[in-house]
Amino acid sequence: MRVRTRAVATGFVVLVLVAAIGIIVVLRQAGEGLRLPLAGRACTVQADGEVTLDSQQMANAATIAAIGVQREMPERAVVVALATAYQESGLRNLAGGDRDSVGLFQQRPSQGWGTPKQIRDPRYAAGKFYAALKKVRGWEDMRVTDAAQKVQRSAFPEAYEKWADESEVLTRALLGHATTAVTCTVGGDPVLRGAAAIAALTEGLTLDWGLVEFTSGDDRPAGRGYVSSAVDSYGNPTLLKVGIDDVQRRSAGSRATSDEGLRAGWRYAHWLVSHAKQHGVKRVAFDGREWTAKRGGWKRLPDRDQGDTEVLAEVHEDV
Repeated sequence: MRVRTRAVATGFVVLVLVAAIGIIVVLRQAGEGLRLPLAGRACTVQADGEVTLDSQQMANAATIAAIGVQREMPERAVVVALATAYQESGLRNLAGGDRDSVGLFQQRPSQGWGTPKQIRDPRYAAGKFYAALKKVRGWEDMRVTDAAQKVQRSAFPEAYEKWADESEVLTRALLGHATTAVTCTVGGDPVLRGAAAIAALTEGLTLDWGLVEFTSGDDRPAGRGYVSSAVDSYGNPTLLKVGIDDVQRRSAGSRATSDEGLRAGWRYAHWLVSHAKQHGVKRVAFDGREWTAKRGGWKRLPDRDQGDTEVLAEVHEDV
């Protein structure tokens, strides 16, 4: 009886081990086709394709794209940068990794990329990546994975290519080539409110895009985008305006935003939605459309509320 019981137990253990090995084999064979897990994704990007991300990934992607624009890099560079960050970190600002690798691009202090603290700054990390990519001769004509590999020198040189399609979708949206392309559903209590949220957004917009902070009484900056805060009808500091630097005067004297200005406006609008979770943004309006955190999507505004020379953001008020 004991022999039979022991044999049954042994057989069960063997079956469990075989099943586990089978699962591992299937996963390894699937490898190249795997994508980031769907759980917890709150943002959808639609621009000749669709990408879904969580709020942290979305914010990091928006900052990577913005730094590329500020550095006057070609759009192709943004695609390469996003694909690299996708592969290296899953668009997450990691505290560690292989050996001494850190951050979005898993850059290594021992390889001269900077200190761990510097590399954990998404703006610094993205800037260093773009600077290194710019030094690669002929990168513009390379496949995404080849250009990325010239910078990263990875043990898996083909790995970046599988993120090229997603990165192109993100680039089209985040650089303003598609309207209402970024939607995020934001729930729970805001991380920031009121003046603290406005201050964080202002800092983010100036650092990511190079915008000028404009306050009442100052001369509005000519030829540059600007960001200014305002109070609502109750005197609460909950409003932020992002001015567009590319506008054209109509014959009647009113201002109209040029095509390039509209693209810039959608860059800022999508950036604000991308950073809504971390910065307490509850509403963004531009070019006759409005996004709200509660609704999660965009809707068309009445004609009287349409404006295209400024992007308006509203944060949650202090309680």
